[in-house]
Amino acid sequence: MKNPLWKRLPRELKSDFGKYIVIFLFMTLTIGFVSGFLVADDSMLAAYDEGFEKYNIEHGNFTLSSKASESDLKKIEKNGKVRICENFYRDEATDADLDGNEEETMRIYQERTDMNLVCLMSGGMPAAKNEIAIDRMYADNNKLKVGDKLKIAGEELTVTGLVALPDYSCLFSDNSDMMFDAVKFGVGIMTEKGADAFGTTHLEYRYSWQYETAPKDDIEAKNMSEDFLEVLVKYGNVTGFIPAYSNQAITFTGEDMGGDKAMMEVLLYILIVIIAFVFAVTTNNTITKEASVIGTLRASGYSRRELLVHYISMPVIVTVVASVLGNVLGYTSFKNLCAGMYYGSYSLPTYETRWNADAFILTTVVPVVIMLGINLILISGKLRLSPLKFLRHDLSASKRKKAVRLPDFKFFNRFRLRIILQNKSSYLTLFIGIFFANVLLLFGMMMKPLLDHYQEEILKNMIAPYQYVLNVPEEPDEDEKYTVMGMLQKFLTPSLKTNEKSAEKFCLNSMKNVLPDQEGETITVYGIADDSAYVSAELPTDGVLISDGYAEKYKIKTGDTIVLKEAYGSETYEFTVQGIYDYPASLTVFMPISSYRKTFGEKEDYFNGYFSREKITDLDENLIATTITEDDLTKVSRQLDVSMGEMFQLINIFAVVLFALLIYLLTKLIIEKNANAISMVKILGYENREINSLYLTSTTWVVILSILLSLLLSTWTIYGIYGYLMSSFSGWLTLYLKPAVYPEMFAMGMGAYVLVALLQFRRIKKIPMDVALKNVE
Repeated sequence: MKNPLWKRLPRELKSDFGKYIVIFLFMTLTIGFVSGFLVADDSMLAAYDEGFEKYNIEHGNFTLSSKASESDLKKIEKNGKVRICENFYRDEATDADLDGNEEETMRIYQERTDMNLVCLMSGGMPAAKNEIAIDRMYADNNKLKVGDKLKIAGEELTVTGLVALPDYSCLFSDNSDMMFDAVKFGVGIMTEKGADAFGTTHLEYRYSWQYETAPKDDIEAKNMSEDFLEVLVKYGNVTGFIPAYSNQAITFTGEDMGGDKAMMEVLLYILIVIIAFVFAVTTNNTITKEASVIGTLRASGYSRRELLVHYISMPVIVTVVASVLGNVLGYTSFKNLCAGMYYGSYSLPTYETRWNADAFILTTVVPVVIMLGINLILISGKLRLSPLKFLRHDLSASKRKKAVRLPDFKFFNRFRLRIILQNKSSYLTLFIGIFFANVLLLFGMMMKPLLDHYQEEILKNMIAPYQYVLNVPEEPDEDEKYTVMGMLQKFLTPSLKTNEKSAEKFCLNSMKNVLPDQEGETITVYGIADDSAYVSAELPTDGVLISDGYAEKYKIKTGDTIVLKEAYGSETYEFTVQGIYDYPASLTVFMPISSYRKTFGEKEDYFNGYFSREKITDLDENLIATTITEDDLTKVSRQLDVSMGEMFQLINIFAVVLFALLIYLLTKLIIEKNANAISMVKILGYENREINSLYLTSTTWVVILSILLSLLLSTWTIYGIYGYLMSSFSGWLTLYLKPAVYPEMFAMGMGAYVLVALLQFRRIKKIPMDVALKNVE
């Protein structure tokens, strides 16, 4: 026989439609977004992974100071068991807007037919000398499209197509950079004649290689790259060496997409758990209200299982329908939205949407199981009571306890305290929800001030407005120094001297820190002149200073020993840390220039860079390897703001909506639970204003206390997880929580509460006085 209890479900839905529709919409949108994210993430990650074979991505690349001879290349290929192809490029100044004001950088490659093949996204490939196909991400950020004009090194070029380069899925101009820059750095493809027209001034002799037998994993790749480097250094002056497994331009995108997936799943499940608790609390309240009916049904022969199935049906039905509809939205609208977020940060090739069974299970089956499990645990206990206890409205599972003796407060305050104690489970759920919402809100609101503060600190602690890193020419060997060719080489070598008065020499080297259980990251080592006009600290002669970011990230303090390794070699160096220096731009080591020269075996007059307050104009351009300016140092904050700015705002909106939803549901529950008492005090002559003062004021106390306490706890939480969040970044952003964020969060929380309180005020007004009379036993 059909269970007649099912007939109550439509009536229950109709009577509490507001609660169910709010929860349903929130769950549908949340599940839809997460489902769309997982589908887009999986589809794009599959396209990214398949791209290694489809676009024949290199196993690594190296850069030489000059072009290698054919004979040397053949020897390197034979001894290193690799295949090598030329991948030369030029970094040229670019004016994306043709206005002459914003100078950017375009890295120009020639057409590729061997490794790192190009994915054409729209338009066509260049055919003429004055045409170029540019990276789609760079084009979007600079509002460029096919057919537009682009000025590069003074030459006006036509954009014929938008492309994605597989070795630049993330636009890192330098592998040691903390953050990519898709705003002021782009890559482009030109014809051979078009690229050669820019000359050799900025030509970099980069070669890509592939092993004869591809490595099985990163560990094998690391060992193979070390062996290959030993072969390579015998045949030329290696100025750059980047295996694919450590090339951020290739790997950063895949690692980031994989990490986001776990974060989104955890976020979804925490939300489902909170909503499941809300359902359980409201269902227990319904059981309390319907105690007499339940007692009668139990006495009439209905089992606990039948009643349990009935009371958990609505939460499960709502979750199932929300999950299914959410997945439909995920595969349609939200999938495109989430893919757009990835395309807004990374230069990915085109992808095809794939059916993701894992996403369906994670966003449908798992939420239903969580909802079912929590409600079974929290509801089944109450239904174990005997029919007689239900008929008597005695729903306490333990022996009756005496009422808590309250302090000798005024009547209204004691009444409010009693309301809080009677609804402690609801208020506890409210506090947990507010805490979680404030963690999200603090994370979303802290990022913009953090990036602004980081940029301010960089500009305030810049070593110099200009840093010039030089290509130091090789001197002739000792036995050739006084030969005709040796003297001719020295005579023809451009001078490293400058007449710029503010210029100060320094030494610079890029190394790797040696870590016990992970790959090290790039550490910049400076050798600073005595009595430097740019580095104000007193440098120790028997140790080094390290930047504050280096110290914070790796928890290094004065007196500790750090170990650094050559970036393109096996030599290691140990240094004792004698102090911390404020320099947030990078992970850096500072030492006296004399110590630098002695440590790294350089000559007494060796240097390879200049600090300067003014632009140096009298150095040969071929001598300047890199110029570091304000733009280079602030690319992290600039790019994060572009890539993640909308996401931060989305997190803020989501947190406030969650906050308001929980307050609405739980204050609604408290008012419904106390409808009988509210009706009674109306009979006794209390006005609506006084009743609001009794019931809403107690909730206001809890909300204010919960917000204040959650602000403290959320701050501790952010401090606890920030190191983990930053561990995947190359470099360090010092955590900064702007004090003004806290009053803003409090105001947003109270603003949401005021709106909900106005709705509940109307609900209290609508409770009639005959409710108390109808329930008299």
